[in-house]
Amino acid sequence: MNFQAIKTIYMFEMMRMFRTIGQSIAAPVISTSLYFVVFGSAIGSSIKSIDGVSYGSFIVPGLIMLSVLTQSISNASFGIYFPRFTGTIYEQLSAPISYLEIVIGYVGAATSKSLILGLLILGTANFFVDVSIQNIPLMTLFLLLTCITFSLFGFIIGIWAENFEQLQIIPLLVITPLTFLGGSFYSLKMLPPIWQKISFLNPLVYLISGFRWSFYGSGDVNLGVSFIMAALFLIVSLLIIRWIFKTGYKLKT
Repeated sequence: MNFQAIKTIYMFEMMRMFRTIGQSIAAPVISTSLYFVVFGSAIGSSIKSIDGVSYGSFIVPGLIMLSVLTQSISNASFGIYFPRFTGTIYEQLSAPISYLEIVIGYVGAATSKSLILGLLILGTANFFVDVSIQNIPLMTLFLLLTCITFSLFGFIIGIWAENFEQLQIIPLLVITPLTFLGGSFYSLKMLPPIWQKISFLNPLVYLISGFRWSFYGSGDVNLGVSFIMAALFLIVSLLIIRWIFKTGYKLKT
């Protein structure tokens, strides 16, 4: 294992975050704070509580997941797309570095950025609502699993994309709507039965529900099912990346 190569890629990507800290950290934290003000105050005045939890506190896990999902994909996809765009990716492919080391470097950096952002948003939430975490190890596990999985997914998008428009199309038109429809701001129990069943087709429901379990000990989906779905998504992403490097898909041309 070439740890020096991993460290080089990792540090380069992390330094990019510090160079654009306003866009990478400040903007998501400020926008999430606005969600607390708008949803926590306006809607929270009409919805007193859900499953015994005040509405403002109830949406905290969903808001964290919304930010972490989008930032994981954005950081990882841009991280690998830009070397493809400039042509410097061929220097990495010709260097004595395995594809595993390349993935660890880029995905590790994207995961670290998302973790930092998620923890900052969690800290910011305490200024607006009372936040309690019943199971910190479980919360950490789901947060880490989500960051890694969607950083891998973002890496795949960065390989697939041919231009900057394609780089944004899946996060904007697929991931963000699925996150909003995945129970970020409401419980699936509040929906009519037919829409509850349809919602279970949304894979992000399981991630958000599992993450909320760690906070309040309840969720829309069984905790074990949530963990299995998250692990399955991770395995599928790893298999796709393995296939990409094995075949050279959009890397050798």
